[in-house]
Amino acid sequence: MTTDFAATRTLFDLPEGVIYLDGNSLGPLPCATAQRVQDCVTKEWGQMLITGWNKAGWMEMPTRLGTRIGRLIGAAPGTVTLGDTLSIKVYQALASCLEMNPDRRVILSDTGNFPSDLYMAEGLCRTLGPDYQLRTVSPEDVAGAIDETVAVLMLTEVDYRTGRRHDMAALTAKAHAAGALAVWDLAHSAGALPVDVTGGDADFAVGCTYKYLNSGPGGPAFIYVAPRHIDRARPALSGWLGHEAPFAFDSDYRPGAGIERMRVGTPPVLQLAALDASLDIWDRVEMADIRARSTQLTQAFIKGVEATCPDLILATPRDPERRGSQVSFRHPEGYAIMQALIAHGVIGDFRAPDILRFGFTPLYTSDADVEGAVKILGTIMAERLWDRPEYKVRARVT
Repeated sequence: MTTDFAATRTLFDLPEGVIYLDGNSLGPLPCATAQRVQDCVTKEWGQMLITGWNKAGWMEMPTRLGTRIGRLIGAAPGTVTLGDTLSIKVYQALASCLEMNPDRRVILSDTGNFPSDLYMAEGLCRTLGPDYQLRTVSPEDVAGAIDETVAVLMLTEVDYRTGRRHDMAALTAKAHAAGALAVWDLAHSAGALPVDVTGGDADFAVGCTYKYLNSGPGGPAFIYVAPRHIDRARPALSGWLGHEAPFAFDSDYRPGAGIERMRVGTPPVLQLAALDASLDIWDRVEMADIRARSTQLTQAFIKGVEATCPDLILATPRDPERRGSQVSFRHPEGYAIMQALIAHGVIGDFRAPDILRFGFTPLYTSDADVEGAVKILGTIMAERLWDRPEYKVRARVT
């Protein structure tokens, strides 16, 4: 099957006059989502009421949709489930790894990791006691920092600021050779590039669904557990839906079978319905085609921006094999430049201290989008249109 990207673009409700290059932060609305959610609200919740948990299959949604996501990340059926937030799933994975590797006390990560992942690790270490520590090194120094003191390696495959990509298979192999486990955050990988948690031998993987997977703002996160660990890992967050028999209402906790034990609280049914609609699009897509098209788009964007905006400094690896599906440029006035871009119909985002970040999603990003964005950015830089007071006022979300 060859992916028809002109056809997939028509499956999204994209506003007229807007070039959207921020799907790496929030995916746009698929055309089918509103009706799917409305049906869930009116036909299921409205008509079935509480019987929808059985009649509409709400209780099975987290693992059923987890299997659909599993196809995109190289995971076997029954090894992925959904629910809660990404931070919660990071905490679950780390806590399980530390319990499974009890003679070690160090979580190793890199300084470019998403702060919430690091906050979760720090909080877990505080809870477990002073012997536990989070150790961070520069992204380039991770391989050399893996030693016999490390219990778990926790990395985000694609750096949220720069788009730099870690080598999952190589770093996981090095961690295993040193007796450590590996947790991978796929927030900027799932749906952006081919991921193979099985081939890469990841122990755990987590990710969100509201970026490239287009589940909508606040969409639920997912967690993957390798089959070799799935009946051994014990969730530190022992929620009632991770219990072996939730509706027995026992006072003692017994972990459920397989990936079900990684469920915590009541699943967000409406958000899962939105995700279900989006995943229908992915049934028409080959990840190899996504990656090839992403490389074309990002290469064209880099070439165009460097030719027209010499004051912008590329922060993303030039080699496409070393980056995800985003391109970042640095400039001291990056925030103001991005606000000017948004005002002129090109939506990307800004990441402190100086990063202009652009996401490329072949499902709906076209050559014309790239050409238009380069032209508008070139004009903004050449005419210093960003140098206006209103573009320098920081909003709460950047």
